[in-house]
Amino acid sequence: MKKVFVLLFAVVALSFAGNAQHAIGVRGAFGNSTAAELSYQQALGSANRLELDLGWHNYTEHGTYFNLTGIYQWNWNISGGLGWYVGLGANAGLYTGKYQDDNFGIGLDGQIGIEYKFSIPLQVSLDFRPQMDFLGHASGFGLGIALSLRYCF
Repeated sequence: MKKVFVLLFAVVALSFAGNAQHAIGVRGAFGNSTAAELSYQQALGSANRLELDLGWHNYTEHGTYFNLTGIYQWNWNISGGLGWYVGLGANAGLYTGKYQDDNFGIGLDGQIGIEYKFSIPLQVSLDFRPQMDFLGHASGFGLGIALSLRYCF
């Protein structure tokens, strides 16, 4: 049984290793809230990827919001390591702080940004992310700008 799990793990790992590219790092956002996020990107083919961000947002009017955001992105190369991307996704999370009722939030996100991949395994990006939250105390339209630093592997 142990050999089956090792073989299964090896097959899955090799299927991702052939053409997959990953990036992991931090994302700091400013706008309707101040946010710090752990960010992960997984390539999905040559021009698309999935970005997952686990974040902590500080809303002065609503307390703190812990959330997970998933964005599907389309990528285009401009020149060398310089590229740009657009994406659509969603977020869900929990509020803590000022309000104890209705503490679940959910919303839709858009994203547009520019990035640079250095010759070393480092990616720097700057993006703009509008979002529309439907549930929770911060429901409504919000905007944010973020700077990200990620290690590529």
